[in-house]
Amino acid sequence: MVRFQQKRTVFVETYGCQMNEYDTELVRAILTKADYAFTQDEAQADIIMLNTCAIREHAHRKVYGRVHKILHDRAGVPVKIGILGCMATNLRTELFEDRGLKIDFIAGPDSYKRLPQLISESYGEGKPFDLTLSEFETYSDVYPKREGGVNAWIAVMRGCNNFCTFCVVPYTRGRERSRSVGNIVEEAQRLAADGFKQITLLGQNVNSYRHEEHDFADLMAAVARVKGIERIRFTSPHPKDFPDKFLEVMAAHDNICKQIHLPLQAGSDRILELMNRTYTQEEFLRLVDNIRAKVPGIALSTDVIVGFCTETDEEFDQTLKVMREVEFDSAFMFKYSQRKGTIASRKMEDDVPEAIKTERIVALNELQRDIMEKLNARHVGQTMSVMIEKKGTRKSDDNFLGRADNNKLVTISDGDFQAGDIIPVMITGASPHQLRGVPVY
Repeated sequence: MVRFQQKRTVFVETYGCQMNEYDTELVRAILTKADYAFTQDEAQADIIMLNTCAIREHAHRKVYGRVHKILHDRAGVPVKIGILGCMATNLRTELFEDRGLKIDFIAGPDSYKRLPQLISESYGEGKPFDLTLSEFETYSDVYPKREGGVNAWIAVMRGCNNFCTFCVVPYTRGRERSRSVGNIVEEAQRLAADGFKQITLLGQNVNSYRHEEHDFADLMAAVARVKGIERIRFTSPHPKDFPDKFLEVMAAHDNICKQIHLPLQAGSDRILELMNRTYTQEEFLRLVDNIRAKVPGIALSTDVIVGFCTETDEEFDQTLKVMREVEFDSAFMFKYSQRKGTIASRKMEDDVPEAIKTERIVALNELQRDIMEKLNARHVGQTMSVMIEKKGTRKSDDNFLGRADNNKLVTISDGDFQAGDIIPVMITGASPHQLRGVPVY
């Protein structure tokens, strides 16, 4: 193994989901302990690592372009380039065989403890990699090195057993495995001691969490009892895992935010079956009714894919029908595109024309914008509890930006606050994407 005479400096760039953000914090902790230093100045880095995503559209193209730019900018100046994360797992052969990329090392999501060794080996001969997917929780003994802010992520479980046909996660992050309740509570307690007031529990299918006899409801109740943690959020769940027990825990604890992300993906029963989503439209709508009955006033957000394999106009109309009926507070909407390694890429044809996908996503966006405009207008005149995130917005450096309990963005046009302050705000105006207000003294 190569021994360095001085600290090597690392620059890391993160793509994709919140789990990747959390994993980057783990990487910082692991490499800092191994005597590496981190820099925010890419030009000063000895090692540049890209923590990649295989989920988002054009993610591969973006990373390829980013690597070529690094090589261009650092022409003649030594630099090691590493690819981490889901793209590393999914495209290892392509990454190493593309001679123009000149990747030096690769590490999958469960291999970050080996990064010091992989980096060291990259200064010798060969291109080291480790893409092992673990059957057990890998990082329960690592306390992430965070960079501040008002929210801290905690990964409570990893992997996914659902095998939705459009999704690559089970292949890039492996099967579900959960940390113990005690280990998660301990991390939450350390975060509270470090001054964090809000935590977000993370998992590829977070509400399927199970460790020994404990389920996700037990975990949420335990975390809610941690002193100093004033807001608890979680993402991303699956509609199949919302028993009454969990909803009762949510309703009973004021510090569990009254907002749920509830991915719909499609409104047609046939398309849902092709996606292997394991619920029907009727079952989804019944779940929405139950959630709203158990937790009155809750905000719901969702994910929707348009143009999945063989989707007809009539089936897309079923998606619009559900969106109108549920009236989600926000939605992430995507045109379907194949991902290498998924069941859909192997067994189904991506046969909906791009022009049709575009028409559908435009129609869906217009509908959702109208819904959000109507729902947000209802908040005008209400007083909401808002956690300050930062000072300065697009319109004014003197404004503050925060989030209400229901996760809606609020611009505050008066006052003097610190990030993390939770204040009452009277809502004075609304747009489809955020609210405006003034503090109540």
